[in-house]
Amino acid sequence: MTAPATARVHTREAGDPDAPLLLCLHGIGSSSAAFTPQLDGLAGQVHVVAWDAPGYADSADPGHAPGLDGYADTAAALIREHGGPAHVLGVSWGGVIALRLATRHPDLVASLIVADSSRGSGTHPDRARAMRERAGQLADQGPDAFAATRGPRLVSDAAPPALVERVVATMAASIRNPGYGYAAASMAEADLTDDLAAITAPALVLCGEQDTVTGTDESQAIAGGLAKSVYVTLSGAGHLSNQERPEAFNAWVRAHLHVVARVPA
Repeated sequence: MTAPATARVHTREAGDPDAPLLLCLHGIGSSSAAFTPQLDGLAGQVHVVAWDAPGYADSADPGHAPGLDGYADTAAALIREHGGPAHVLGVSWGGVIALRLATRHPDLVASLIVADSSRGSGTHPDRARAMRERAGQLADQGPDAFAATRGPRLVSDAAPPALVERVVATMAASIRNPGYGYAAASMAEADLTDDLAAITAPALVLCGEQDTVTGTDESQAIAGGLAKSVYVTLSGAGHLSNQERPEAFNAWVRAHLHVVARVPA
């Protein structure tokens, strides 16, 4: 089901509101719809809340570029509204937000699940430049053509056609400027390399074996930089491992929550 989180941020929610909170933060080309497998598969253990980031899907457009800190602070407000702290699951860009959230608001983050993510595009000038170009590409192509080009790259070559179609449709329905451009700018400016060691929350870091967007090397760099982490490679999955291998992904999340918070598996 869907529910408004604040006046500006829309969420989809499932599970018992009195259960431990799992906040899900989507990637730069997506929305809360990307977490349908987690809303369906984890609601028996936790209260799953998946946001549409500011400027995405059914959330209102922010009045200015929030920057990575602004997205993290908005997520923090959402956690407080739901009675936090939260276990925070971030995919790709959502993982970057989750890591920043853990540095800015450590009291609100019980644990982290960081999937197919990165330390930010600011780790390399070429990546930062390419990220800053995204908003112009969206403006030139429109969301449908933009999604048709980018969406299939987010899953493995063996992904079923129905999943590819769903990924493309979700992207086309979710992205628009200025929100997409603001998100891209936040990624272009981010380099969290030196921030990781200060994060005290226990973390599960996952990456699809066939992720060609951020890749296993980057996820391993995140896991290696964190004080408390477990790293998992999911075979047969591309960048959207939570959607392409949902049963295995959810099983690892359940195991993580059981270890760090004694949430029944």
